[in-house]
Amino acid sequence: MSIKWAELAVVALATVVGSGVVVLLYSLGVRLSAAAGDRPQGGGLPRAAAVVCFALCGAAVLFGIYLIIPYFHS
Repeated sequence: MSIKWAELAVVALATVVGSGVVVLLYSLGVRLSAAAGDRPQGGGLPRAAAVVCFALCGAAVLFGIYLIIPYFHS
């Protein structure tokens, strides 16, 4: 049994990119939420963008769970 280095590299790259996307979406959502709270008359657009970022972050996490648990896709 030998290690398939190319496939290991693909998995490692997908892991780094995927985790980077989740962290980026979450941090952008936090930043936009804080920007919406700083505005005295509300902040409709930044707050809506923050909700979209959090929803995309949650969707990425749920998709990762879907991929990990074989019960969901077998």
